[in-house]
Amino acid sequence: MTNNYIRNVAIIAHVDHGKTTLVDQMLKQGGAFRLGQQVAERVMDSNDLERERGITILAKNTSVKYGNYKINVVDTPGHADFGGEVERILKMVNGVVLLVDAYEGTMPQTRFVLSKALELGHRAVIVINKIDRPDARIKEVCDEVLELLMELNANEEQLDSPFVYCSGRDGVASLDPDEKGEDLVPLFETIVRHIPAPSGDENGPVQMLVSALDYSDYVGTIGIGRIERGSLRQNMPVVLTNWHKDKKLSAKVTNIYQFEGLTRIAVQSAGVGDIVCVSGVEGVEIGDTLCDPSAPDPIEFPRISEPSVEMTFSVNDSPFAGKEGKFVTSRHLRARLYKEAVRDVSIRVSDTESADAFKVCGRGEMHLSILIENMRREGYEFQVSMPKVMYKTEDGVLKEPIDKLIVDVPEESVGVVMEKMGQRKGELDSMSPMGARMRMEFSVPGRGLFGFKSEFLTATKGEGIMNSVFDKYDVYRGEIDRRPCGSLVAHETGEAVAYGLFNAQDRGPLFIGPGAKVYEGMVVGENPKGGDIVVNVCKKKQMTNMRAAGSDEALRLTPPKILSLEQAIEFIDDDELLEVTPASFRVRKKILNSSLRLKAEAKEKKKD
Repeated sequence: MTNNYIRNVAIIAHVDHGKTTLVDQMLKQGGAFRLGQQVAERVMDSNDLERERGITILAKNTSVKYGNYKINVVDTPGHADFGGEVERILKMVNGVVLLVDAYEGTMPQTRFVLSKALELGHRAVIVINKIDRPDARIKEVCDEVLELLMELNANEEQLDSPFVYCSGRDGVASLDPDEKGEDLVPLFETIVRHIPAPSGDENGPVQMLVSALDYSDYVGTIGIGRIERGSLRQNMPVVLTNWHKDKKLSAKVTNIYQFEGLTRIAVQSAGVGDIVCVSGVEGVEIGDTLCDPSAPDPIEFPRISEPSVEMTFSVNDSPFAGKEGKFVTSRHLRARLYKEAVRDVSIRVSDTESADAFKVCGRGEMHLSILIENMRREGYEFQVSMPKVMYKTEDGVLKEPIDKLIVDVPEESVGVVMEKMGQRKGELDSMSPMGARMRMEFSVPGRGLFGFKSEFLTATKGEGIMNSVFDKYDVYRGEIDRRPCGSLVAHETGEAVAYGLFNAQDRGPLFIGPGAKVYEGMVVGENPKGGDIVVNVCKKKQMTNMRAAGSDEALRLTPPKILSLEQAIEFIDDDELLEVTPASFRVRKKILNSSLRLKAEAKEKKKD
């Protein structure tokens, strides 16, 4: 049986190519909003962090109506670190809409997500977006997409993918690159014609693959997925099975919801091809199959790509521990991290030898920094270590993750970027002009990109654009200098005062201002010359009855350099930790006491 009036599609693209903006227009023209309703921009980016950063972090479901057709749309993240979100939802759809910027063309994440879709045999509709850009390269970008399809071994159907030319911001589409179009009807028509309708045995025993999870305080965990076979009814008994592990749990579907625009509508039953939410199923995980108890057959779920970066999350043990957070114990921290591992299939969490520390592995620095930021906003207080890449040993050879890095820079910045890439063991793969700018593609170790973004923006005077994606594991490329600068470390616990800061600022940029609470071993600034220096920022001016010319002049302090979460993660070294609380970030030494720290360093040197 084929459900002819349903189409299930995922919108996939590189970051900032305009997916969420296009979905806004699809919802408006698909009748999701009433006439005159005020709607925020990027309405699918409902998470606070998504709206602040302008990126999609979580894949989200919606639906639009086009005539008699219902088009279920999944908006996916574009950043490489959230690729796991894309991988898991591709089993929920029958085809993809590949969005490509009319100027930037195919980028690292475009290749990654398209390869995953082609492997599953999905058909694609190619949308060239932002055709109204003055620097658009429509014909060249179309050629790039076709070359990419051939490189990824697309079959004949996939190579014959139709092209639609859009301006997502204006909500117009056309089948001719030289015509702007009037609305998104050409896009809807192409989706309906080219993407196959879902099919399956409507009368067989029910089978539904869970590809995403949501959570509600009222009904608990909610499983989201597509019904592959049979029909699902309210209060129906089911069995949870899993392709990759021996699992057989009895459960009952309490409620069923379908997507109507941005809302969920409760329904009594749903059939083949419907994307639904089910509640009341205890113990459900991503990758599980809801089956009829008489036929517990799991559906194969793709193995998600392995994480490549790890950090250690531990209980905060600084002198200021417990003063700013709501959840501070190892029990709280452990429960929150393991809960995240269930919801985000790209994250791996494991216990360590210490009961207060946990190893967390993810796709990249941004992936883990988003987790840290979310936990901080929820009231958690903890410490994290410097991010490290995960090595592999194959046939006695040490291998490390290698990323593909693409940078667009002004021509005058080419030399300095190549020099910095050389210092980080990057190898130039290709270089091509794009107007007055140059596009360069590098193969660089993942660890070589730690802390590179701020350096790159400085080197290109803020005009450079960089994007990277994991490529492969390759032979270890040798040592890379992690950080050229050292730290300015507080000498004692107390309150920073202007006199102490004035004397310390000659050593290097400071991270704190007058009145900041500090403790011994806390990092209060950076030393550009390298090495750590202990400074006393709490030192007050001695009051005497002696007078001297110029002794009472006003102290001029340089404004402090306040570190963001990403900057702090980039800054910390191997012997340092980042203390994260709902109110602040503090960089600190692992060993707070300066004499004990010097003894530990001397021991390390003896070992070497």
